[in-house]
Amino acid sequence: MSQIEQFPRTIVGGVSLPRMIIGTNWFLGYSHASLAKDKFIKDYQTRQNIANIMKVFADYGIDAVMGPLSPYLDESIREAEQLTGKQFIRLITPAFDLGPNPAPAENAEAAFDQCVKYGATFCMPHQSVTDALVDRRSGVIRDLEKYTKMIRERGMVPGLSTHMPESVVYADNQNADVETYIQIYNSMGFLMQVEADWVMKTIREAKKPVITIKPLAAGKLIPVVGFSFVWNTIRDQDMVTIGTTTADEARECIEISLDLLQRRIPENDLQTTRSKRSLSK
Repeated sequence: MSQIEQFPRTIVGGVSLPRMIIGTNWFLGYSHASLAKDKFIKDYQTRQNIANIMKVFADYGIDAVMGPLSPYLDESIREAEQLTGKQFIRLITPAFDLGPNPAPAENAEAAFDQCVKYGATFCMPHQSVTDALVDRRSGVIRDLEKYTKMIRERGMVPGLSTHMPESVVYADNQNADVETYIQIYNSMGFLMQVEADWVMKTIREAKKPVITIKPLAAGKLIPVVGFSFVWNTIRDQDMVTIGTTTADEARECIEISLDLLQRRIPENDLQTTRSKRSLSK
């Protein structure tokens, strides 16, 4: 049996990470398409299915997974670890109540404590937190140091998850204690707040490695198109997060990405339909 090509890695905050990160929207039911599609994902994705998908990623050396605080996700990752005999690096994106008097179970400390319980290496407050703290008038992310300090005190590496390109610029300008950023980036501009070329510039000029998400615009782009754009316009230290519904999808996305990173034209098997019969040799 030939050796499986291993995915390239980068260093983030002193931690070795694969340049492809396992996404979890297609594990947990966040389709960005419809309520019916969300329900399909939730009904389909058993812990065993998720473990089988994660095994494919692990076979290629992709051992990092990003997701929210979720008991079901935590159980699924642990099942994947039992299946593969490998430990996965967890990048958790907790959300918490920013109000003046949050309930004890909904405040930042409780969220960060739960991240520790779930074995997080990276703790990256979710977009719903980060972007609520962005002050465009002053050009700062307010109260950020309070939360990064709490993350450091718990032995985790701080980062930020954002949908706003300004978050990256402001955090860099205020020398925030964060080691990486999560930023939406795809050729369609799907869910992006400014044009793709502006986000490209933001990523290129970021002081820290950037973890891009939604490269296929939640399934609206075919893999070879979406990945061709992203892999060819980010830096060697940056990463791409991809969620898949099946093990075959995971393998396809990985192999197409490996080809593109090596400047090889992908030769993955294509779908066949009656309308393409005349293209066959």
